[in-house]
Amino acid sequence: MANYYSDHPEIGFYLNHPLMARIVELKEKGFADAKEYDYAPVDLGDAIENYKQILDITGDVAANIIAPNSEDVDLEGPHLENGRMIYASKTFENLDATRKAGLWGVSMPRRYGGLNLPNAVFSMLSEVVSAADAGFQNIWSLQSCIDTLYEFGSEEQRQKYIPRVCAGEGMSMDLTEPDAGSDLQRVMLKATFDEKENCWRLNGVKRFITNGDSDIHLVLARSEEGTKDGRGLSMFIYDKRQGGVNVRHIEHKLGIHGSPTCELTYKNAKAELCGSTRLGLIKYVMALMNGARLGIAAQSVGLSQEAYNEAIAYARERQQFGEKIINFPPVYDMLSRMKAKLDAGRSLLYQTACYVDIYKCLEDIERDRKLTPEEKQEMKKYQRLADAFTPLAKGMNSEYANQNAYDAISIHGGSGFIMEYKCQRLYRDARIFSIYEGTTQLQVVAAIRYIGNGTMLQNIKDMASSLCCNTVAAKETAALKARVEALIPVYEKAIAAAKALDNQDAFDFLARRLYDMTCELVMSLLIIRDAAEAPELFEKSANVYVRMAEEDILGKAAYIANFKPEDLDSFRAE
Repeated sequence: MANYYSDHPEIGFYLNHPLMARIVELKEKGFADAKEYDYAPVDLGDAIENYKQILDITGDVAANIIAPNSEDVDLEGPHLENGRMIYASKTFENLDATRKAGLWGVSMPRRYGGLNLPNAVFSMLSEVVSAADAGFQNIWSLQSCIDTLYEFGSEEQRQKYIPRVCAGEGMSMDLTEPDAGSDLQRVMLKATFDEKENCWRLNGVKRFITNGDSDIHLVLARSEEGTKDGRGLSMFIYDKRQGGVNVRHIEHKLGIHGSPTCELTYKNAKAELCGSTRLGLIKYVMALMNGARLGIAAQSVGLSQEAYNEAIAYARERQQFGEKIINFPPVYDMLSRMKAKLDAGRSLLYQTACYVDIYKCLEDIERDRKLTPEEKQEMKKYQRLADAFTPLAKGMNSEYANQNAYDAISIHGGSGFIMEYKCQRLYRDARIFSIYEGTTQLQVVAAIRYIGNGTMLQNIKDMASSLCCNTVAAKETAALKARVEALIPVYEKAIAAAKALDNQDAFDFLARRLYDMTCELVMSLLIIRDAAEAPELFEKSANVYVRMAEEDILGKAAYIANFKPEDLDSFRAE
């Protein structure tokens, strides 16, 4: 029987990530839960086995329920009835299966009914679900919104809402509006305090809200009258049971048809303040968005895997000119690049997720006790790394998902353009990944300060210096490491050249190229590390990816070296 987890040992490899032991130590807080919950782990080995079991269950549900339902869900989609969103019929089956499997609220502490899973393991679950159906992954993965409520809400709110999510109720984050997309400072949905009822009331419209008719909403609204910027925005919790919010419209989209995208009307809807006023955008949405961006990275990796699966299966069967097309150099070149992007992107995803886990675990511990100076330093270190790496993981994996879906259709030839083949749905589903939760261009904006100030250069140098290639298995990768190390001065020179132009428009114009170079160096070093540990899984991808990185980095470096500020005039639209 198929299993979307065990069929791909590359996923399970990252349960042995160098940071995993520390993550488990922090997440389990001395394994104290084992005294109260019989399903809680007693040590590191027990925790890893628990993770494997949960992943195996998810892989089974994904392969044998969610994936078979995906075509029907894509064709039917959600619909609108009397101001309410109704899921596609098979989506209800998916929800029922994941609830019965206990796959909701998985990141939450056990005292609320959760499984206390680290972010890295949740990302693995997201990848597996996305491979089966990226649209359903959107619905399921929005349970991660509860992390923001857990982090910033009151204990009373935690007790009230977290068990409901752990039981399988859905969530949404209601941020964007008709005039506030990427620029969330323009949000105008109004929040006013009702003195008589001792509650907040929300009025206005939200647009492009994923899973918009969910049970529990986190809502960004303007609480400070007379303000027009982010300092007047606060975060609120809206409970669907209270009423006051209707679905006005469900968007008809290119892809992810099973994931309802709604326009909502708030009419005097009762809500609770989450955290403090004025911090909605400045603090809470930033935390929410970083989590969502990592979720899109996992979604992208899952779809990339499925696109590769479809492409290689077709190439092995399809014959032309008396030979299987997988034996044609143009085809196996395409397939090898798809696999290299998939493997390198996955490594970046789990590296980032591990960074997030360490600092988030330490933040959680700090709620109960004062951190030691060493722990504070550790928390700051990994928070900086998480902030720097998250836009790389989201941006590049979403781009790679689009590229792999495109190439899967190319390998299918004319058949790939026919609706009966899965690859056309993967192509349609992938297109949104590099748009929502911050376009790739916005990921560049988020990452470029770490590139321009030398932080990423130092990270790359540190990664290279710590990369061990002296074991028997690693000797094959030593030459690859040397080739990547030769690219680092090229990259450093390109950054210096872009800054030396002393022109902000020119630097912004070149930022995407610097971003791509940064990502490719990071992923090259990560995939080399993985190949040194598991050559049977990653050695081929490491060879292919380093060649791709060389090709791209050298070309972009030449572009930057020959660029002048006056060249911008050639690119400006009339």
